[in-house]
Amino acid sequence: MKRRLFCEISPFTYKISVFKCRLIRSVKNALTKGGFAKTISADPLPYLVYRHKSLIRRRLGNVDMRLQENKAVNLSLAAPKVSGVLIRPGEIFSFWELVGKLTAQKGYKEGLTISNGKPSSDIGGGMCQFTNLIHWMVLHTPMKIVEHHHHDYIDLFPDFNRQIPFGTGTSIMYNYLDYRFLNNTDRVYQLITYTTDEYLCGEIRASSMQPEKYHIFVEDEHFENVDGDVFRCGEIYRSRIDRESGNPMEKTLLKKNHAKVLYDTRGLDVVTR
Repeated sequence: MKRRLFCEISPFTYKISVFKCRLIRSVKNALTKGGFAKTISADPLPYLVYRHKSLIRRRLGNVDMRLQENKAVNLSLAAPKVSGVLIRPGEIFSFWELVGKLTAQKGYKEGLTISNGKPSSDIGGGMCQFTNLIHWMVLHTPMKIVEHHHHDYIDLFPDFNRQIPFGTGTSIMYNYLDYRFLNNTDRVYQLITYTTDEYLCGEIRASSMQPEKYHIFVEDEHFENVDGDVFRCGEIYRSRIDRESGNPMEKTLLKKNHAKVLYDTRGLDVVTR
C-alpha cells in the first residue's frame, strides 16, 4: 500500500501543510531580489503587443453552471487588481502579490477548482482562467516565465469552443502555487485586464515595439489508447518571427502533452500504439 503523505492523513494535517507552504512562500517573497511589479498606471503604454479574450461561462462536462456564474463575479473582482500594472526591466510579475488572498469578505464566491485531479469548488474559484489568459499573452513576448504550474497529466473536460492549445493552461493556489514571469528585456511591459458580460479580456502592451512576434501551435495532436486508457498527446511549439521581414527565426518546443482523458471518449478518434 502506498504510504500517505502527511497532508493526506486528515483535514487538520492538510491545513497544517498549507500553512507551512504559505509561510515558506512569504519568507521567500521577502527575500526576492529585483522586486515585484506593483506600479499601476491608468495610461496604457503606446505599443500593443498582443490582445486576447476568453469566454467566461464555458460548459465543462456536467459542472454546475452556478459555479460559472460565480466565476464571473470572481474574475470581475480580480481583473482590476492586475489591470495597468507596469513590469519594468528586472521586475517580476506575481499573480498572488497583486491579487491577494481570495475571501468571502472581499466579495469572492464559490467557484470551480481542481483538487487531486478532480473538479471541486472553493471561494474564489476560477482564477486559473485569469492566469491562463496572462500566460497566453506572455508567450507572445520574449519575457522569461519563472513559475508555472499546470495539470499536465490529466484532460478533465471535452473541448468546448477551445481557443488556445490544450496544455498551455495554468494551475495556481494561494500563495504557494503562483504564476510569475520576469521582464528580462530593456523595455517596459504592461498588462491591461477587464471583464465584459461574456468575456475575460486582456492586452499586453510595451514601451517600444518588439522586433519579433510569436506564433504558438500544436503538432501531432491525437488521442492514444494505452493499455485501455486514453491519453491526449501532442507537442506545443513556439515560433519566433522577425516582425519586419516575416521570416521565422526560431522554433522552440514548449511542452509535450501526455494527459490521461477523464471524460467519455466515445466519439473521439483514438489510435492504438
